[in-house]
Amino acid sequence: MRFSLITKLTLITSLILVLFMAVFAYMNLKELRQLCLEQAASETDKLSETIIKTTHYQMLINDLPRVFDMIREVGTQQGIKRIRLVSNSGRIIFSTDEKENGTQLDKNAESFNIIGMQTAPQPVTRSASRVYSDKNGRPVMGLTRAIYNEKSCYTSACHFHPANLPVLGVLEMTVSLDKMQMLLGEYRLRIITMTFFLMGMVWLGITFYMQKLVNIPVQQLLEHAREVGSGNLNSSVNIPSHDEMGTLALVINEMTLGLKKSHDQLEEWGRTLEGKVMERTRELERIQAQLIRSEKLASLGELVAGIAHEINNPLTGILVFSSLISNDSRLDPALKSDLDTVIQETQRCATIVKGLLDFSRESVPQKSWMSINDILNASLALVRNQAQFHNIDIVQEYSPDIPAIFADPHQLEQVFINILLNASHAMEEGGTLRLVTSLCARHGGVIVKIADTGCGIPEENLSKIFDPFFTTKQTKGTGLGLSVSYGIINSHGGSIEVESSVGVGTTFTIHLPITPAEGQEAS
Repeated sequence: MRFSLITKLTLITSLILVLFMAVFAYMNLKELRQLCLEQAASETDKLSETIIKTTHYQMLINDLPRVFDMIREVGTQQGIKRIRLVSNSGRIIFSTDEKENGTQLDKNAESFNIIGMQTAPQPVTRSASRVYSDKNGRPVMGLTRAIYNEKSCYTSACHFHPANLPVLGVLEMTVSLDKMQMLLGEYRLRIITMTFFLMGMVWLGITFYMQKLVNIPVQQLLEHAREVGSGNLNSSVNIPSHDEMGTLALVINEMTLGLKKSHDQLEEWGRTLEGKVMERTRELERIQAQLIRSEKLASLGELVAGIAHEINNPLTGILVFSSLISNDSRLDPALKSDLDTVIQETQRCATIVKGLLDFSRESVPQKSWMSINDILNASLALVRNQAQFHNIDIVQEYSPDIPAIFADPHQLEQVFINILLNASHAMEEGGTLRLVTSLCARHGGVIVKIADTGCGIPEENLSKIFDPFFTTKQTKGTGLGLSVSYGIINSHGGSIEVESSVGVGTTFTIHLPITPAEGQEAS
């Protein structure tokens, strides 16, 4: 069986109270009984002394009937069970119980044992009392008072007592203790009643204050703990008290607030970690694509270098002899146009072979400290007067705070010219070409953005535009321009990225470091 905290505290307090009240009642009743007995003994002793003094004259004149009448009259009072007059020899001279008159007491009776009616010159005790039970088992008090042989007694004319006899006899009185027992019972009942009343009041008081000061706050703390356990970290407990419960509530609220902050931090870390993992994954994918592209370029460079050398010699012969035949007067004029076509296509093949050789040849950059804004202006000056740029608005947004970078200006011009020409081809109907330079606050270095409002690149082609020989142009272009540009930027320790949407435009973003690459010296 499970008891609540308030029930346990109430039961323990009640048991302690009952124990102390029981001990108090026992000691109080014992003391009261002793006081009552002393009071009864004192009153009985006074009554016996009154009887002795009242009958003293009758005893001196030996008026025993009058003495007996007086004793009999006193014995009729309420509470007196028996009065008897005993001589010094132990013979009952008179008793209110007439059957005892003239009988002899036992030598072990109290009249002998308590007062000591021996032949001693003077008994030690004048009177003595004892409590015992009568033949009906009811409590009574017996008091024995000595009648001493005073001078007036042994000098009296009516009868003679020897002067050396200390005690003439004793007066025995037996009184009932029923009234005292009744009073003690009533007092005991009042004590018990008061105990249960106090216990009830204490139980009610403890229950009320425990409910207010302990049980309700504990229930609030339990409810708060359940809320926190279910994940509601916005919960709080309000105990408007300045005692330990109030302090405990404040500490628990602070703990809950700390848990909430830690939980929020963990969630934020989780979101940040997820973003960082995704960003790192994209970076790894980009690096992997770059590695694959670099491996493809390296392998393809070795391949095309050999092929280009093998093709270049026959093409040179075809071009030389075709030119000689074209200028020969013996050539049939009807064949002149066909031969010009052969020469034109041979020159086109030679251009392709030259591009392959440039692609495969690892040229050493001639780097120096240059302004990226100046390189862009030089590149733009070479192409802006061409016909395809006449209907294109060019917007230049250069940052004036960009420092010089260590780079090969001619190679970077090749990259920028290639991107600018591609942009003009994408805006045959006109558009806007935006050139932007800025500092990279996150990684350092400079950023160059070349954005057009052309036709855009389909999403499925974005991952292929840096591959060799990939082109969307049907009649012109070798597909090597962006591959060569990628290699140049990579050799400068930078990166090139592209973003494009069909019908919106394309943006190339080039990142270039400011300081020289490792292993290179700045001149």
